[in-house]
Amino acid sequence: MDRPGHLADAEERAAADVMRKTLHEITAATEAQLSGVKDHIHFTLQQAYFKCAYECFHRTKSQEEIENCVEHCSVPVLKAKYFVEDETANFAEEVKRSLMVCQDKFVDAKQQEGDAMKALESCVDASMQGFSKTLPLFVKGLETSLGIAE
Repeated sequence: MDRPGHLADAEERAAADVMRKTLHEITAATEAQLSGVKDHIHFTLQQAYFKCAYECFHRTKSQEEIENCVEHCSVPVLKAKYFVEDETANFAEEVKRSLMVCQDKFVDAKQQEGDAMKALESCVDASMQGFSKTLPLFVKGLETSLGIAE
């Protein structure tokens, strides 16, 4: 059996596990931090939408007027939903780019016969610390943009 190849495969699997675990941790932390923002969209804004839409239904209005009114009522909730989705996707992309840099450092360290796992873990730890600091700022920015009071 080819031991160096076997060790390289094991190291690749270990690196993939570290990356997967890190991505899972960041995703879970992001979801937890975004719960208040999502609650605001799903309850506060949705409630306002339904109240607004309810007011659209008058026997004196035509079907087209009612539809236009209801559509107008949906704008704030849809704008907020898409805004949060876009910003969250941008944040996730930053996380992925950061982890790809770590993956590149792992590959470079392997080629230079250095301690590739140590290089990967060090890079991932630094990325995690960075995102732990920026995540609350990211969420606060969303809350400010959406007018969510503390």
